[in-house]
Amino acid sequence: MAEFRPALIVVDLQEDFCPPNGSLAVAGGRDIAPLVNSLLASPFVTKIATKDWHPHDHVSFAANHEGKAPFTDSVTIANPYNESETYKSQLWPVHCVQDTPGAELIPELHVAQLDTVLEKGTDPRVEMYSPFYDPFTSPQVCDSGLARILREKQVTDVYVVGLAADFCVKNAAMDAAKEGFKTFLVEECTRAVDPSAWPECKKEIEASGAKVVSMDGPEVRRLMTAQ
Repeated sequence: MAEFRPALIVVDLQEDFCPPNGSLAVAGGRDIAPLVNSLLASPFVTKIATKDWHPHDHVSFAANHEGKAPFTDSVTIANPYNESETYKSQLWPVHCVQDTPGAELIPELHVAQLDTVLEKGTDPRVEMYSPFYDPFTSPQVCDSGLARILREKQVTDVYVVGLAADFCVKNAAMDAAKEGFKTFLVEECTRAVDPSAWPECKKEIEASGAKVVSMDGPEVRRLMTAQ
């Protein structure tokens, strides 16, 4: 039987993404904590949480672009090392600013069971939904070292949970699959910014090679066999 060495990635389960006071609260976001904690109690090879950890002048904040509004407006971001490489990115309210209460992991999360907390989105010049790296490729601007950590632990399978399903969680799952890991997004352990678009988002995730699974499915039950 092939070796099974699973890792858990808990994406951005932070105060600013959770009701009642988060500046970019995802409906029902805090409600996933009990199920995430049940996974944290499972025998993963490593358990990693990520945090948006933005400087106050981050490019994703609508407040840093005159005349722009969060949620409805977007901005074109250029690779700071190659201006010909660009992408359009949605603008957001100010959120998860470094060393503020909104950037903290929620207290309901059993943080003592985590092995590592990775900070992402620290470069003010680029958006970084994925906990692996930014979307630029020529050259890449930021690499969190997450893929290296997983390989050093000889991880075979990656389970992804957290917030938000249609942005950072989606990108985490897609990039984990791209890096060659068998990847599972546990659907009950995430919530979307736009629930109406989640069915289409799931198709995009599964087209990348990742799989959207259920807490009571065989992929999660198999965790109990991990050593």
